[in-house]
Amino acid sequence: MAQTNILLESGTNELELVEFYIDEENPEGGEPYRGFYGVNVAKVLEIIRMPAVTRMPGRSNPAVLGTFNLRSKVIPLVDLSRWLKKTIKASDDAKVIVSEFNRTISAFMVSGVTRIHRISWQEVEPPDAHITSFSNDSVTGVVRFEDRILLILDMEKVLGDLNPSLAMRLNPEEMRRERPAKECLKALIADDSASIRRMIAGMLEKAGFQVTRTTTGKEAWDTLEQIKAQAARDGKALFDYVDIVVSDIEMPVMDGHNLTKRIKDDPVLKELPVILFSSLITDRLRHKGESVGADDQVSKPDITTLTNRAYELIEARQGPLGLEKKAC
Repeated sequence: MAQTNILLESGTNELELVEFYIDEENPEGGEPYRGFYGVNVAKVLEIIRMPAVTRMPGRSNPAVLGTFNLRSKVIPLVDLSRWLKKTIKASDDAKVIVSEFNRTISAFMVSGVTRIHRISWQEVEPPDAHITSFSNDSVTGVVRFEDRILLILDMEKVLGDLNPSLAMRLNPEEMRRERPAKECLKALIADDSASIRRMIAGMLEKAGFQVTRTTTGKEAWDTLEQIKAQAARDGKALFDYVDIVVSDIEMPVMDGHNLTKRIKDDPVLKELPVILFSSLITDRLRHKGESVGADDQVSKPDITTLTNRAYELIEARQGPLGLEKKAC
């Protein structure tokens, strides 16, 4: 199954999910348990049969089965069931999902693939505390169907755990500069990952920003509408309350593309710079952010460039004095 661009238009708050399953061995010898999972179609290059795998010497994690050759590219293969601490039922029909995100091509072995779903992000529920705890914080969303529940896996977390060089990391020494504590810019961030929110907020706060944290595009949009109303009541400029928005793309309820489109379609908020910060920022998918008017796009896990890009966008919109703002 090759990856296809079923969803051609950005900003519609729609999502395409590849549904796959993992058949777990029953320790009591009965029928295997089938767990259903999903991954964003935008991350999928193709789905193939199980290839011939070359095992890697000294592999540090048993979930990494080895590598295989696909059209002259050497790609690592991950047994997703092992990473989830499950035992997959042996089968000759196993499938491999070849994916690209975080500017990296990887592949994941699963029991099988069923279909592609086109749904609204409003149908994606944030995982509750029980699911978050049970899944080791590796589920980013839940989709309920009549006969099953589909869990959207945090594939970035999988790769980050298996290859620390691909995990989110903060290198303050790479920042262009740090702002004096007495000066303050204001940033609104939207990301459904608590750990990434903390990291982005910590970096921006160290750089002299006051940060408002939100968990979905909908929460960020509601916050911006409140800010716009407050500015109108006070007779002040929008930039007195917020200078920049940093948003993930994949979020329950409202995604970052739809949030950006709403901002850029609003006669007041449209001057607000928006940076999309996502694992979906690739050469293949960058046009989606451009089509909704994003001012800049930064690929995860390259978090240290965010501050520099934010400074540059604020200077471009507000002039050099935009960085020499009122005291916090």
